[in-house]
Amino acid sequence: MGRSLRFPRVNPVSESTRRREAGRGERVVPGVWRLRLPLPWPGVPHCNAWAIAAGDGIVLVDCGMHEPGSLANLERALDQVNLRLEQVRLLCCTHAHSDHYGQAAAVVERAGCELWMHPDHAHATGNVGNPDRALERRLEVARQSGVPEAPLREWARRRREQPTGFGPVVLPDRPLVDGVEVVTDLGTWQVVETPGHAPSHVCLYQPERRLLISGDHLLGRVSLYFEYGYSPDPVGEFLDSLDKVAALDVRLCLAGHAKPFTDVRGHIEANRTLVAERLAAASAALDGATLTAFDIAPHVHPDGLTAETAPWLITETLACLTHLEKTGRARKLDGAGGDPDRWTAV
Repeated sequence: MGRSLRFPRVNPVSESTRRREAGRGERVVPGVWRLRLPLPWPGVPHCNAWAIAAGDGIVLVDCGMHEPGSLANLERALDQVNLRLEQVRLLCCTHAHSDHYGQAAAVVERAGCELWMHPDHAHATGNVGNPDRALERRLEVARQSGVPEAPLREWARRRREQPTGFGPVVLPDRPLVDGVEVVTDLGTWQVVETPGHAPSHVCLYQPERRLLISGDHLLGRVSLYFEYGYSPDPVGEFLDSLDKVAALDVRLCLAGHAKPFTDVRGHIEANRTLVAERLAAASAALDGATLTAFDIAPHVHPDGLTAETAPWLITETLACLTHLEKTGRARKLDGAGGDPDRWTAV
């Protein structure tokens, strides 16, 4: 069972020797450019920002994370498509995670533009000024999930040594919510609220050209992440958001971490299938058993947990268990006296 699981010690290649990408820009369709920005995360080497022609400048959608050299990489990507940071007339962020919003303050300062973002951004912006508080919250969630103390302390030590990916907090000038429109040379983009991956998540849809900027709601490679603890049921919200996007007539999807792709309905169904598989695995683990989320996580993720993957895989497991509880298939038994929470089938 999960109690015997231990996170293996890993020795990742150091930042000084691991080859990092540089910012790259390319035209996708006339008036839309993909800006590929490097990330320091193993397995996730880059994220996408999108530049859209708008009058004498551009609308920039997402902006990458804040770290040494990050603004130079954004400028390099813009320069490759004959654009400049000073041409940004508006910055829209699909959500408030560091790789999409992290250097928003620097962009706003340099370009003198407004920032538009969904108002439910506190899951990220509320912790930027106090990373220790954010870390303690994550540690408490892990303890309540049954994570053993020794690997948890080791993870916390390593986490404190890592940068947050956020620059100074800049609050949005206008909320990106359903009904808001973003005007560009390609026409008007409609805001579609798509919570689940994060409470602040939105997509942008251009109906005449059938374009969707999907952020992390739809990715080229089907992969799940849920911001746990900031909304009642992130898995349920994600499934509802998939339904909203499925109702749109999308020809080309511009995702946050992939090349543009056309098989939007296939990606939606693949996400639904993966969520159903994860829920079924969590439910099966509870058959005749009362377990912690840490016990259940290896059943949901049979490839195993490592020091790098455990935090978000356990978070995903918690989100699945919460959805099972919301839909009447599981029940949480709150821990007492320092004991972790446990889950049982209904």
